[in-house]
Amino acid sequence: SKVTGVSLAHLATELMLGKTLKDLGDIRVSCDNFYGVKEAVFPFNMFPEVDPVLGPEMRATGEVMGMAENFGLAYYKAEEASGFALPTSGNVLISVARRERKYLLPIAKGIAEMGFKIFATEGTSAFLNENGIANTCVKKLLEGRPNIGDMIKNKQLNLIFNTPIGREGKTSDSYIRRMAIQNKIPYMTTIAAANASVQGIRAVRQNADMQPKSLQEYHSK
Repeated sequence: SKVTGVSLAHLATELMLGKTLKDLGDIRVSCDNFYGVKEAVFPFNMFPEVDPVLGPEMRATGEVMGMAENFGLAYYKAEEASGFALPTSGNVLISVARRERKYLLPIAKGIAEMGFKIFATEGTSAFLNENGIANTCVKKLLEGRPNIGDMIKNKQLNLIFNTPIGREGKTSDSYIRRMAIQNKIPYMTTIAAANASVQGIRAVRQNADMQPKSLQEYHSK
């Protein structure tokens, strides 16, 4: 309703009271000049043993929203409102399941082009090297020291892309995500979110105008 400027609750009430869609007239809206991105916010920091990978029943729950003239900036604002603002520089950890690596290249290239230093776990690191993307291989938790956990504790990471790898890496990946929350490091558990993050960082680096606007300003255009 906030993005479209149309009270969906009011329309639903009218329908329940007996009106038809035809009675409501033309309720189509156009939001061609701005985007709205809703972000879920959960108190995972209050439940340190809970893995913050969202299931289908949780992904539809939203508590904050970002609005802007382009998708990237709207996504950045949504992440900032959730308490995990995306960094505009620094170090990024990438650890992606083998089945999803084919979608990783544009994301990794985008991060590298913006000057971020990429750290990656062994399999992901080898994939990036094969495709000409510079990175530093980092050990997983059970592979020795220093490892990912040490980097998180030492504040050496600013952003984490970590998709669930499967049963063999479930414990390690879950621990990484929990540590990210405890240390207030933005983390993405899907390729879609990682891609949106790159768009968001690029947008805010290109557009320093982060002044808030009212809903009335957006809907008056």
